[in-house]
Amino acid sequence: HPTWKRTLPRRVREAQMKRFCKAQAIQRRLEEIEVTFRELEQQGIKLEKFLRDEGGSPADQKTQWMNQLLYLVQKKNSLMSEESDLMITVQELKLEEQQWQLDQQLRWYMEKEEALKTPEDRVAEQEILAQLLDVVDKRNTLIQMQEEKRLSEL
Repeated sequence: HPTWKRTLPRRVREAQMKRFCKAQAIQRRLEEIEVTFRELEQQGIKLEKFLRDEGGSPADQKTQWMNQLLYLVQKKNSLMSEESDLMITVQELKLEEQQWQLDQQLRWYMEKEEALKTPEDRVAEQEILAQLLDVVDKRNTLIQMQEEKRLSEL
């Protein structure tokens, strides 16, 4: 019993820190993706301008510019896919945090002796349980979305 009381709060703090660090890393990556998007846009604009303005350029030069443009589009699509995955992960982290909070509230009500519970406590316990089930369903939906996306990419 005493060991359980010491390790549970520590594990909770560790889980919260892990979610926090993951959220920070995702935010940094999203910012990097945004900067890369802007750079790709600028490069794409330059290449399009070259293609439009250089009517007298050799065919191999135009082919090289077209290949570069296609590469930029491919890179942008890849970054958009990664951004989408990160946004799903952000939603998953939010739902994980929400699930943890609801779980803590539900534990408080469940640990209370049945004889001491008021009718309001019972209603609140049922509402929290319903919210918890809703969050679990949402997390499950996100996981299914990720799996479907992964399979479609294969």
